[in-house]
Amino acid sequence: MTKFSDLNLNSKVLKAIEEAGYETPTPIQAGAIPPALEGRDVLGIAQTGTGKTASFTLPMITMLARGRARARMPRSLVLCPTRELAAQVAENFDTYTKHLKLTKALLIGGVSFKEQDKLIDKGVDVLIATPGRLLDHHERGKLILTDVKIMVVDEADRMLDMGFIPDIERIFGLTPFTRQTLFFSATMAPEIERITNTFLSNPERVEVARQASASETIEQAVVMFKGSRKDREATEKRKVLRMLIDAEGEKCTNAIIFCNRKTDVDIVAKSLSKYGYDAAPIHGDLDQSQRTKTLDKFRSGELRFLCASDVAARGLDVPSVSHVFNFDVPSHAEDYIHRIGRTGRAGREGKTIMICTSRDEKNFEDVERLLQKAIPRLDNPLKTLAPVAKSPAPKPASDAPVEKAPRSRSRSKKPETTPVVDTVQAAAPLEASKAPEQPTEQKTDTRAKSSSRNRSSSSAKQAPKQSDRNNDRGGNKVLGLGDHTPTFIELSFADRYNS
Repeated sequence: MTKFSDLNLNSKVLKAIEEAGYETPTPIQAGAIPPALEGRDVLGIAQTGTGKTASFTLPMITMLARGRARARMPRSLVLCPTRELAAQVAENFDTYTKHLKLTKALLIGGVSFKEQDKLIDKGVDVLIATPGRLLDHHERGKLILTDVKIMVVDEADRMLDMGFIPDIERIFGLTPFTRQTLFFSATMAPEIERITNTFLSNPERVEVARQASASETIEQAVVMFKGSRKDREATEKRKVLRMLIDAEGEKCTNAIIFCNRKTDVDIVAKSLSKYGYDAAPIHGDLDQSQRTKTLDKFRSGELRFLCASDVAARGLDVPSVSHVFNFDVPSHAEDYIHRIGRTGRAGREGKTIMICTSRDEKNFEDVERLLQKAIPRLDNPLKTLAPVAKSPAPKPASDAPVEKAPRSRSRSKKPETTPVVDTVQAAAPLEASKAPEQPTEQKTDTRAKSSSRNRSSSSAKQAPKQSDRNNDRGGNKVLGLGDHTPTFIELSFADRYNS
């Protein structure tokens, strides 16, 4: 069996490896380190969690042990797709260079340009950066890449997914043609293969596992879920997630929960916290300091559940992750490999469970096609509750006519009173034009007669129509009352005209 001591690494590097507790290299490390030390280009293809980071950090440190960097001219360059992965690579360099005097700089977003400029001005042996921030420094005239001797592209397929390929090609053009290139990826898309053919010179291809394969130590499962109603699907889906977590019990020491959208990451994290689960979100819209703090808490065991977008799917090394829950089926099948690769790392056992809705079935088929095998199905924890959800209790109450009854009775009065009111008022406008103006004294007698007649007529309580009312008044206008003339006053005039 090959050991690190057999790989011709620097003695001080070997000492750091031994202090870190490593003795035997992984297959990708054993295959990539020897040709890298010979100065050859390397194309490494291996599933995530197999130790690709050490495959390029160890030979780089050994080759950079001699020499010194000049101001603004780094000697080596490592490109990473995300801030978290870049920070992780920087930690690896700190671990393996503890006995060597090598300098490094980390160029990522969310950090002050001023602090990064100070490090670059002093000269760094190793420059670890994300493509966007690297080009920002170069365009500001703070960085020169003509002295780069070793260039590493880590997680190249993730670079492709995030749209960094044009930036990668531009950065390749800024580095010397004689550089050594180490190219690592978990999958090999056609676009990635085109880049390797263009920028790598006769590379040593190291492929230790079938492309896009999952570790055999990871137990996979899927729940085929369908909500009782469309407007309840999201709520019921979160309940399924909680039931799956509870079903794992003490086996689920910690877990990463992946969502496709950043908004869902926040919603799921808030929902879990509401029900007493120790959870926090991490995605690209959060401040870098908050992302770092959340990740550190998860690594140290203070945080049990990390709700993440795909920003945390690639390259993050948290050795003790027991479970991965895919709240959503990833849009790209390759992302499934990277997500579940957060568990079962370095030969450990892990478990991953995915929730698949009816609209995700096409993406799910792509995942199984990529894996070349079927993922075992689990019973839906909510299936026993489905009949109750389909016929909710409030529905009969909404159909009952109890609440609508008062409204229907009020309407039924109008047809009964309207004919009588119309009959009484029909004669009034005809007589109004003919009747002469009566003396004031006679109005008292008229009111007395009309009041006795009103007691026997139940239909006369209805107000006259607007048009009848206007004709009825004619020249005898009642000022100050308008359309709200009391019924007993208007009826008194009607009786006067009929008399």
